[in-house]
Amino acid sequence: MIQETEIATFAAGCFWGVEDRFRQLPGVIDVISGYIGGQVDHPGYRQVCTGSTGHAEAVEVRFDPDRIDFETLTRAFFSMHDPTTPNRQGPDVGTQYRSAIFTRGDNQREIAERVRDEHQATLGRPIVTEIVPASAFWPAEDYHQRYLEKRRAGVL
Repeated sequence: MIQETEIATFAAGCFWGVEDRFRQLPGVIDVISGYIGGQVDHPGYRQVCTGSTGHAEAVEVRFDPDRIDFETLTRAFFSMHDPTTPNRQGPDVGTQYRSAIFTRGDNQREIAERVRDEHQATLGRPIVTEIVPASAFWPAEDYHQRYLEKRRAGVL
């Protein structure tokens, strides 16, 4: 039996912590750190860090829709970062650290907008999270994948 999966792509600052947090959610099958939203093909970390590629550090979340849905993932996304700070999360500053949801289809866009608006009603500052159609996703270099997991295991 082939397992049906869907993909969601989120940018919420440095991808290491975001990847790690999504991996903890039941129904998430895999999470890949990478780059999306820019104009350069096959970008690398050093290139993205310059802010000149237009890419954001992001995670591609593969999930089992029978166990977790896009709305639950989107709610988790808003809880794991500050969506009111433009181009910044904690000490990381630059357009590559922007808050964004890269949607696949009208259904994901509608859910993302509804969850954003619900979350906005609870905040005192405007949410700056971009909700845009997904473009090409470029996986980050191997040393970025499962980075925090490897550190906890003493591999790094």
